[in-house]
Amino acid sequence: MKRPKSILIGSNGYLGRHLAFHLDKNNFENHNFDLPMSAHPEINNYESLDVCKISDFDKLDPQADFIFMFAGLTGTADGFDRYGQFVEVNELGLLNLLDWMRRAQCKARIVFPSTRLVYKGRKGHALKEDDPKETRTIYAANKLNAENILWMYQNAFDIDYTVFRICVPYGNLFDRKFSYGTVGFFISKAEAGQDISLYGDGLIGRSFTHVSDISGNIITAIQSEKTKNEIYNIGGENLTLLELAQLVAKKYGVGIKFTDWPAMAYKLESDDTIFDDHKLCSTISIEYRYSIKDWIIEIDIP
Repeated sequence: MKRPKSILIGSNGYLGRHLAFHLDKNNFENHNFDLPMSAHPEINNYESLDVCKISDFDKLDPQADFIFMFAGLTGTADGFDRYGQFVEVNELGLLNLLDWMRRAQCKARIVFPSTRLVYKGRKGHALKEDDPKETRTIYAANKLNAENILWMYQNAFDIDYTVFRICVPYGNLFDRKFSYGTVGFFISKAEAGQDISLYGDGLIGRSFTHVSDISGNIITAIQSEKTKNEIYNIGGENLTLLELAQLVAKKYGVGIKFTDWPAMAYKLESDDTIFDDHKLCSTISIEYRYSIKDWIIEIDIP
């Protein structure tokens, strides 16, 4: 049986690093790319690539079956100060890839990670893929624009894609950087012996997904023709931020401190972003192997 041939752009990032590991584990013939820097020790077949340099894309193999476009800048308020970089990397970088694919006549399917931040959050409502959108940050706008760009190029040039919207990832197979967001922040405070800070009452809901479940379900999904040119929520375990903080606080023996919302954070934060993943689950057979509650209990305290 022919091994799927893949290209992963952004292999040094939090999600990319784990995806590279799982692609190897699933017998993909994978080639990893990221900025000119050393790869993480577990990443094989690595080469430098800057998505802002059009000529760098000529390093790619046009015979690839899949191109995972996981390079990008993340952030909230800092996007307003660095808007040029955010647009250049997150949108023009994708356009550079698409332009190379047109020129090289590459028929690979693009696999793209999007975010919960494209949605207008709603209290107590599980979000479906066609629910109303609202972008409060440059990063969120970049992601929604990228989704639209992928649709445009599929419509005009038959370049296939699959988009996966991810809510809150957690976990790490390689070191103690447990996420680039909420979970990592709570644990880093607790490991330092500090109380966990919560804005407001902490009753905002989120869907939490282990990074291995994200990687595994993406790899399973893209191998089905049914998932071409579709957008999917990746589900997980639904908790409020208070429930998460209580789990971490109990594990580390620290307290929880409630504080007022900073003015800017309050303007940028959404309400509940809980994902309905029925569309994905009804298309293919997927599996969530990790529970964040069990995972927190099993963390080794340094």
